[in-house]
This record gives sequence, structure tokens and C-alpha cells, in this order.
Amino acid sequence: MEVSITHLDQVKFSIQSRSQTILCDQPAENGGADSGMTPPELLLASLGSCAAFYAVQYLSSRKLARSGVRGTVTAEKLKQPARVGDFRVHVTEQREGLMRSVHHCLIHNTLLSPPQIQIERTEEPAACAAA
Repeated sequence: MEVSITHLDQVKFSIQSRSQTILCDQPAENGGADSGMTPPELLLASLGSCAAFYAVQYLSSRKLARSGVRGTVTAEKLKQPARVGDFRVHVTEQREGLMRSVHHCLIHNTLLSPPQIQIERTEEPAACAAA
């Protein structure tokens, strides 16, 4: 999996994966134009949509109605270090088996077992001078 991020303006970024593009921005009080979700909101969106996907997969595999699966994700901003925590995923469907299935969500499991994250600096190649 890979996404590419391109700075567009102020604090607005374009994020592309495969043929899909989304915007990430900040609200006006943070110097943005509020034209996209913030990075923490994208994290919550990732967790919530993954949980909903697993819920729908559970219902589909049992040939049960899938329409109306909804949910919300909330989290708190924590300090020292600054981070997002205390996630709460709410799924509207309450079948016990479905809830077990949602616990298999890839993003949920990633957050429970934090991955190693390597931050590397890459320099753009210098433009070749015409000879």
C-alpha cells in the first residue's frame, strides 16, 4: 500500500492512492480553508470505515441485510506526547457475531499493536542541466 501526498496551498494537501484523491486541510482557526478533513479526522475515518467494512462483510457472509450499517468514531486529543487516544467505535448493528467480526478490523488491530514507523528524509533529484 502506498499513498502520495502533495502540498497544494497553505496547509492543504492532496492525498492520492491508486486512482483516488482526497484533500486534507485545516479549519480556518488553524490557517486552512476547511476544504478537507484534518489528519486526525482521517485517522478516525480510517478506523470507522474499516469497522463498517468488517460489519458489512459479516452480514454479507450470512446473507443478512447490509443496508443501514452506520457508526461513529470519537477520540480525545491527548498530551505528552501530543496524540489521539481513547478511541470509541460505535456500530449501529448489535448482533454479537457482528461485533466480534468488527474486532478483526485491520486498522483496529494496527492501533492495538502499534507498528514501527520510520521517518526518512528523501531529497528530490537535482534537475539535469542541459549540455
